[in-house]
Amino acid sequence: MSEGTIKRLTDKGLGFIENGSGTDLFFHMSAVEGVRFEELREGQKVSYNEGRGPKGPRAENIRVV
Repeated sequence: MSEGTIKRLTDKGLGFIENGSGTDLFFHMSAVEGVRFEELREGQKVSYNEGRGPKGPRAENIRVV
């Protein structure tokens, strides 16, 4: 698993995680585990797996660190 920081959250259940190399990964609220999407905050540290979506890389299996 990789670690990153939540960079941006939307009110539509979408977000972006900034990884250590400066790349942002898209994620959908269905990829969050252990907490509800509404409990996430920008700047929060998370761990995740990188997967492939129809439009490119995305974060999966997201957990708060």
